[in-house]
Amino acid sequence: MDIQLKRGMLDVCVLAAIKDEDSYGYQIIKDMKPYVTISESTLYPILRRLEAGALLTVHSVEHNGRLRKYYHITDAGRARIEEFKEEWKELESIYRFIVREEVRDEQTGIS
Repeated sequence: MDIQLKRGMLDVCVLAAIKDEDSYGYQIIKDMKPYVTISESTLYPILRRLEAGALLTVHSVEHNGRLRKYYHITDAGRARIEEFKEEWKELESIYRFIVREEVRDEQTGIS
């Protein structure tokens, strides 16, 4: 998969993981696991990038004597999810075009 396309999709996946409630890194990884595998070394740069882009905010909460960073989606982050949904419709259309060509080739015996 194209690295830029995957990067953009992972950004939106992280935003989707926190859209209903604030969460912290390890929990985000667990929540995403049924859908996409992401490591801590991938997640934390994404979180920093999303924070720098004002798509999420960070606040710390004490947990078992340590500070835990919680991530909160902003209105801009929610808007990015909606933009992605619209972009996905275009990607689906492109995919259908590509598959249509393959199906037609299979039907006519062209390889």
